[in-house]
Amino acid sequence: MSPEKDVSGRWLPDSVSRLRAIPFASGLRGTLRDGYRWKNFRTDLMAGLIVGVVALPLSMALAIASGVPPQYGLYTAIVAGCLIAVTGGSRLNVSGPTAAFVVLLAPVSAKYGIGGLALASLMAGGVLVFLGLARLGRLIQFVPYPVTTGFTAGIAVVIATLQVKDFLGLEATGGGGHYWERVSDLWSALPSLHWQDALVGGVTLALLILWPKLTKKIPAPLIAILAGTLLAVGLNAWLDGGIATIGSRFHFDFNGESHRGIPQLPPIPLLPWSLPGADGQPLGLSWQLLSDLAGPALAIAALGAIESLLAAVVADGMAGTRHDPDAELVGQGIGNLVAPFFGGFAATGAIARTATSIRSGGRSPVAAVVHSLFVLAAVLALAPMLSYLPMASMAALLLIVAWNMSDARHFVHTLRVAPRSDVAVLLTCFSLTVLFDMVIAVGVGIVMAALLFMRRMAEISGSKLIEGADASQRTDLPAGVMLYEIAGPLFFGAAEKAVGGISASGGTRVLILDMHTVPAMDVTGLVALESLLRKMKAAGTQVHIVGLQPQPRGVLKKAGIADAGLLHFSASVDAAVNATRAA
Repeated sequence: MSPEKDVSGRWLPDSVSRLRAIPFASGLRGTLRDGYRWKNFRTDLMAGLIVGVVALPLSMALAIASGVPPQYGLYTAIVAGCLIAVTGGSRLNVSGPTAAFVVLLAPVSAKYGIGGLALASLMAGGVLVFLGLARLGRLIQFVPYPVTTGFTAGIAVVIATLQVKDFLGLEATGGGGHYWERVSDLWSALPSLHWQDALVGGVTLALLILWPKLTKKIPAPLIAILAGTLLAVGLNAWLDGGIATIGSRFHFDFNGESHRGIPQLPPIPLLPWSLPGADGQPLGLSWQLLSDLAGPALAIAALGAIESLLAAVVADGMAGTRHDPDAELVGQGIGNLVAPFFGGFAATGAIARTATSIRSGGRSPVAAVVHSLFVLAAVLALAPMLSYLPMASMAALLLIVAWNMSDARHFVHTLRVAPRSDVAVLLTCFSLTVLFDMVIAVGVGIVMAALLFMRRMAEISGSKLIEGADASQRTDLPAGVMLYEIAGPLFFGAAEKAVGGISASGGTRVLILDMHTVPAMDVTGLVALESLLRKMKAAGTQVHIVGLQPQPRGVLKKAGIADAGLLHFSASVDAAVNATRAA
């Protein structure tokens, strides 16, 4: 590593340079390096407060959708949201529980309880830190767009379906784990529709849709949730509406007594495995449990990496900044490592909250820290009031989140304009996410995309015999000299097509291979080329390789293929032809 200079121009010790090179807190360091002043704090403060208003009900709703009591979503926003902002690689990302995680977290919480969810999040945090320290952040950009679009839209459909029960006040039983079983259960439960819940949900949903058209100065969730809560309180008081609320649905124990709603307490340090399992008893810790949670943890880490870096890219586009993907993964990992020790679960960069922060003036990690502190203050001051929030309003909020997440218009547009192969990948990922789960969808989607990519590369790769009119454009070829042009990358899937079509007639004494348009070669291409060289050597044919680019040249050098005997390297076709004449 080259030494660095400080702001005064003095060379820094190598140890300091190496420390600065560690992908950690680059978002905060960049903010401080550029200068942070009182006017910056004022705009960040206002943005953080606005995002906090949005995050407060959303964090509870996402915790409920993930199958755990709402306070755990708040603890996630408080602890992980603050830590990721300070230690991550984006100046603008606002992190916390997100809708994309719901399809992964709900099965884990159903089987292992909040304890299992926290432990899986802890393991995912370790994976994210490893990915960041190994500088693998930029590899996430190689996940194909149809894959991310397909599974994101699929997740949105699943989330929306899960909200129908509370939105309509249905007495559904859950209907098993598969999508069509859930749909069948909801259909069977339609006669139990509770009009009071449906009214509260409908009013909340209408305000969430219409309020932004009137003004964006006051967040729509604040107005919609407040109106839904007041309506629910009125119906419950005057008509004995029996509307489900956070207070009626959830309870917690404190000092040996059971209380309604959420505890009026800050996140308290604890051991994740001491939290309740699915049976309500402390989960405990064992090697078998860690083995069982390894798969979900890897899936959480993968989705967290994709979503957080996607949020950072969106933020950069809106604000004209640049994020450090490796530092962002480290920050996300630290947040997910620490949050479970305070009752939190999986967190990642939230695109909608990040965009809200930027539109409200947020330009540094301070805005995300303020958002976390606002949620903490709300828990300490307003916990008894939060118990009045109706479940139907929470469901309406998540329906809007799911709609925005699906980006339905763009999904349909992609179906119309994308190549058929990409459409096949998109629809496959979408269908598998809905019918099975996101892990299967992403795995199958990436494999399909890779195979299609190889086919496309094979289509543009190949070799062509230069003769006739083509030969006159290049040079006058002496008798017994054949010239082939190899085009495109020589890698698996394309190498055999490109090299396998090269042949030499009985009178050929020199074979010239023009490779100036070959940008890359892998071991499959190397093996195919070595096979051709052996065949030419056996026939006594001299081979000139022309115009090697740096990467293929490095591959051949490492393989020990050098200029000697019947094999020669030339800078151009003319140089190769002249060499054959001089021989």
